[in-house]
Amino acid sequence: MTFRSTDRKEARGRAMIVVTGGAGFIGSAVVWRLNREGIDDIVVVDNLGATEKWKNLVNCTYREYLHKDCFIAMVREDRAPFPATAIVHMGACSSTTERNADYLMENNYRYTKILAQWAADRDIPFIYASSAASYGNGDQGFNDDDKLITTLKPTNMYGYSKHLFDCWMLSQNLERTIVGLKFFNVFGPNEYHKGDMRSVVHKAFCQIRREGAVRLFKSYRGDYGDGGQMRDFIYVKDCAEVIWWFLENRRATGIFNVGTGTARTWNDLAAAVFDAMGRKRQIDYSDMPESVRPHYQYFTEAAMDKLRKAGYDKPFYSLEEAVEEYVRRYLSAIDPYLER
Repeated sequence: MTFRSTDRKEARGRAMIVVTGGAGFIGSAVVWRLNREGIDDIVVVDNLGATEKWKNLVNCTYREYLHKDCFIAMVREDRAPFPATAIVHMGACSSTTERNADYLMENNYRYTKILAQWAADRDIPFIYASSAASYGNGDQGFNDDDKLITTLKPTNMYGYSKHLFDCWMLSQNLERTIVGLKFFNVFGPNEYHKGDMRSVVHKAFCQIRREGAVRLFKSYRGDYGDGGQMRDFIYVKDCAEVIWWFLENRRATGIFNVGTGTARTWNDLAAAVFDAMGRKRQIDYSDMPESVRPHYQYFTEAAMDKLRKAGYDKPFYSLEEAVEEYVRRYLSAIDPYLER
């Protein structure tokens, strides 16, 4: 991405779209999508540290970069050096296996509360990333009706941190001015830095190139075969498209699922990766860790009626279309260090 440096005087006079987590997976896709509309008045907020996330910004254009701690300090002291026209808050710890509950409470819950309240007080449109992890084991379904959201029971601390903010937002009646997006199983370009949190598409690609086979978990339920567990897989470009639609349609507010509405099996996903690579299918099934089995989701599928009724009518990539593009256009050209 191309960085356009801007001195402080110029920045103060320009209205900016703030994208937190802007160097991350979904956040960088949002910056890319804004650039496609000719928008580069963007402030990227992130914590690059010693990670490879900076590579996600190389082909994008934006005006300013701020560390997340500097940005929230500015917000708390009401001294942001630019007027914001919208905030797309994708910044958070996205690890579903993170065990430091205090860290998740500060990073995912309290940070979001401070930023959301600041935006609401100034009538700044605010779009944030919730998560399908808030649905827990799925026993209550995947309905994004506001009246049902507070009854959900997440099964990991990551999902709980997202759920807490959803509940707080609703308790403050901010659903009339704020958009929360419950992302399901997202995959696609710019997830390369995510380590073990990379999608199975990325992991399968690396396994096939290295070993010629893909490893999936065995099933421990009679109604699902090995690899027959199902997920609602959604391409990151579709997520960015949904966010762009909400930026354009600011009367649409509340909490919405972001999936395709069609669950597919892990076997389907693996087959799509093999086909996109032009390789013979070979799937091996391994034991699921005992610590995972009690909480494992065998089925997720986003209810999409609410988003469609709000007016979003664009089609989503099919699993096969998205995997083919991701594999052939992106993964086949990635750096060797990504094969982990």
